[in-house]
Amino acid sequence: MMGLVLFFVSISTFNIVSNLLKDNAEIQIQDTTIQVSERLDTLYRQIDMISLQVMTNSYVQQLLLDEVEGRAVSFNQRQSLMEMVNRYQSYSDGIHSFELYLKDLTRISPLNGTSLSTRVDEKWIEEAKAQKGRLVWIGKDPRNTRLYLGIRQVSLMDRGFSNGGYLLTRIDANYFNLKDKSNTDRDADYLVIVDQRNYPVFSNYYRDIDEIVNQDQKVVEINQEDYMVSKNRSDLTGWNTVILTPVDTLMNGLSILRAAILFSGIAGFSIFFFFSFNISKMITKPILKLISTMQVAKIEGLKTISESASTIEILELNKTYNELVENTNHLIGVVYEKELCLSQAELKALQAQINPHFLFNTLEALYWSLEEKEEEELAEVVVAMSDLFRYTISNSKVEDEWVLVKEELEHVERYFHVMKMRFGDRLTWYVSQPADCEVKIPKLLIQPLVENALVHGVGNKIGQGTVSVIVEDIESSSKLLIKVMDDGPGIEEDTLHSIMQSLKSGVVPLVKGKGMAIANVNKRLQLYYQDSEERGLSIESEIGKGTCVTFSIPCKGGFCDVF
Repeated sequence: MMGLVLFFVSISTFNIVSNLLKDNAEIQIQDTTIQVSERLDTLYRQIDMISLQVMTNSYVQQLLLDEVEGRAVSFNQRQSLMEMVNRYQSYSDGIHSFELYLKDLTRISPLNGTSLSTRVDEKWIEEAKAQKGRLVWIGKDPRNTRLYLGIRQVSLMDRGFSNGGYLLTRIDANYFNLKDKSNTDRDADYLVIVDQRNYPVFSNYYRDIDEIVNQDQKVVEINQEDYMVSKNRSDLTGWNTVILTPVDTLMNGLSILRAAILFSGIAGFSIFFFFSFNISKMITKPILKLISTMQVAKIEGLKTISESASTIEILELNKTYNELVENTNHLIGVVYEKELCLSQAELKALQAQINPHFLFNTLEALYWSLEEKEEEELAEVVVAMSDLFRYTISNSKVEDEWVLVKEELEHVERYFHVMKMRFGDRLTWYVSQPADCEVKIPKLLIQPLVENALVHGVGNKIGQGTVSVIVEDIESSSKLLIKVMDDGPGIEEDTLHSIMQSLKSGVVPLVKGKGMAIANVNKRLQLYYQDSEERGLSIESEIGKGTCVTFSIPCKGGFCDVF
């Protein structure tokens, strides 16, 4: 079975690699074609630049300007012109010679007086006029097939670029022989270069070039041999470059590849057969060790196992098991601590609930007594105090420990009314919450922070003070952001730093009861919202401007249904 799998894998690998080699060869040949085309553009630009320098030469411009304005050019001036033109010819080994003609098509260099109309067809003269000084490619020189011709109109710069004559450039045909200059160094390759009219510029293909230039197939058959065709058209000249490469040349390495894959398949099968038993043993041994550790856990408790393993999979399995053990042990500790805190809270609640009906009946009697004496303001304070006690002294069941945010804020409002009796007009407050907020939070989570803001903020401020309680819905993260702010004297930077460090460590130094509210709320947040990324309080304060205590809770609730 394994041999059959290796056989199919070898065949698939051979086909994939064969196609990859072919694709890479096609890309390489296409890159070579582009490089040859770019090389042609460079040679063409060189001819264009040198002929442009001749055309714009000040001496040439002056001679043609003199002729246009009726001043005949002397013999000595023509000789000087020939010497100057010969210097430009030496700038490139591809330029055979330059011929300069007047506007009336009479040649002034060389000196034999030949007319331009006898050298080139009339249509090329008209094309040169239409191009207004740009180089026009003509092709083969009718008088010498080893030369090519290019023509351009000489525009007189001092006469608004009007026509002053023509410059005929004769180019060596071998100048465009790029067979030896390109990467197509295989003897079997063919290189064909044709101009914009499909006339050959260079070709070592001695059959009809139209059969390869005018077809779109990627592979053609020549002399019973397949050739891959690669083409590229120049945007500068409009010339087409065609390279033909034998397909067999591209596939020379396939026989070696076939033998290598066959040998690799046999070697792979032998190696697999030799190591399969050892690998199986390496996999099963750590699994058996993990099973043994899990069985011992029933007696000795959950313990972690060494994460070292011979395979990544077993290492990941051991790591996952250790994380499970650590999380379970942590959860056990949290549940124990929560039960301990709950027991302490129940004890305090039992102590506070000693005959609560007596307390409520006493407050009710005090309320009616104040009503009879028309002390309505004090009566309202007594009602608020009664509601405060009723909210605080409740059943210790888990479901009674969680209230809606709006219920907690109503309790805060009642607390403000009671404290108004102490601070009078010095105290103002502001409470804000989202509409239809149905999120539950632990009871008495906000009121201790408000009490802290009143005592240490407004209480230590001269003049009027304001406490703000703001609940915001953060839709992007599905959280509630709760802020308790005061405009009191603020907290010193060192003191604030000490408080934050103590909150992180879990121990808050208490000086005459200060810090109890912050420590209590922070601890409860950490217990109730263990899965939240941002657990605990954040405190910001600025001297002379006040303090802001902030915490966020998830809208989905907290750790309330464990018990």
